[in-house]
Amino acid sequence: MNNLLVFPLLIPLCTAVILLFFKNSVTLQRWISAVGMLFNLAAAIVLIYQVKTEGIQTLHMGGWLPPYGIVFVGDMLAALLVLATSIVGTFCLFFAFGTIGKEREKYYFYPFYQFLLVGVSGSFLTGDLFNLFVCFEVMLISSYALIVLGGTKKQLRETLKYILINILSSTLFVAAVAYLYGVVGTLNMADLSQRIAEVGQSGVLNVIAILFMIVFSLKAGLFLFFWLPGSYSAPPAAVSALFGALLTKVGLYALIRTFTLIFYHEPAITHHWMAWMAAATMVLGAFGAAAYSDIGRILNYNVIISVGFLAFGLAVSSKEALDGVVFYLLHDMVAKALLFIIGGMLMYIAGTGRLKEMGGLIKRYPFMGWMFFITALAIAGIPPLSGFTGKLLIIMGGFQEKYFWLTAVSLASSFIVLYSLIKIFMAAFWGTEMKNAESLPAVNKGFIVSAAGLCLIVVAMGIGSEWVYQYVSEAGHTLINPAQYIDAVLKE
Repeated sequence: MNNLLVFPLLIPLCTAVILLFFKNSVTLQRWISAVGMLFNLAAAIVLIYQVKTEGIQTLHMGGWLPPYGIVFVGDMLAALLVLATSIVGTFCLFFAFGTIGKEREKYYFYPFYQFLLVGVSGSFLTGDLFNLFVCFEVMLISSYALIVLGGTKKQLRETLKYILINILSSTLFVAAVAYLYGVVGTLNMADLSQRIAEVGQSGVLNVIAILFMIVFSLKAGLFLFFWLPGSYSAPPAAVSALFGALLTKVGLYALIRTFTLIFYHEPAITHHWMAWMAAATMVLGAFGAAAYSDIGRILNYNVIISVGFLAFGLAVSSKEALDGVVFYLLHDMVAKALLFIIGGMLMYIAGTGRLKEMGGLIKRYPFMGWMFFITALAIAGIPPLSGFTGKLLIIMGGFQEKYFWLTAVSLASSFIVLYSLIKIFMAAFWGTEMKNAESLPAVNKGFIVSAAGLCLIVVAMGIGSEWVYQYVSEAGHTLINPAQYIDAVLKE
């Protein structure tokens, strides 16, 4: 057993509790938050080292052996996602220091920020479905507060929609968990995998599998994404960056874990439906990204396209495709955070998100403009940046498994992604300079540190993709061979 597994939850949890006592001291809150994030980052790095050298790590809370107690499991997929969460959380926090505003900082912004990270990391590390539900709710309750904090009319309207859809999905989640427990008699993921393999995934278990697919698709924005564009555009840029990078990825992780470990026996049913949902998500997301001329909307629809692309890789579920899903998931967490940070700063500087009212900003903000260009290329999958390797692996898997139509849709969506982001780049940074260009504000240090740090990671992941792939391949190997996960959890 490895007690380090709870550190990615325990560190932000303790940080959040400490922050509650310093409501009126903004400077102290910033320091405490930053130190907590750096400790969390260090814990994530150590966890990856241990998984790489010693294999899958487990922790049985209270000494209760599975399937009876709460278990935390750190395989390479979970460890990599926890590291990506820590990296994104750290840089988004630095960006928030200079942009979120003291009014929000005094009303518990930083505690809610840390609580959200507790829920995200807990979702990645938990080994049972009920605890996954609990971690989801910790994440969602924190996100409710972060969306509404500030109290503008738009925030209140979008928060109401966001809460209602998540109440619905959480209710369905509880119902799915109850039905599954009633049929199989356990909620431990490893034990579920064994028992379903023994009895066969048919009849009512297929119905439960589809119910879980609906629940996690709602949370990931897979096909059922109608709530996402408005909700993610309501809060400040730092919160939108955190949401765009992390929240949909938790839903995607739940889909990946569920349909590679538990419900993988009837791919003609489950994975077939997922393939159609992935195609619809990419197509509809592409229409949205191409149609709008508002930066916030374009960025949000790019999140939707990436969700569909990752679901395409999961629907294929070959070794190459799953390796690609892991690689692209890591890339997308970092790249989407960078994209939203730059987009948020761009809208702050221009005072608007409408492209028709922008222009010529490359003269005064060349650093921001060329970073946005690099990010656009990375998200579109242009080599040698971080998005290329994961996208290539997923497309290779699609061709090998004869998903030709779905591969064609994914390639077409990649061109729309590139078009939509280059549209922002050309409209905002080139052309006629804005009339009030001389009075535009300068970028703050938090933006420079955050954007530069994430941009370096995007470039490094692409150039060093062979090194990154060593870890990604190990995660993919566990996904394609669920016996590894089962043996690590149930061996005692």
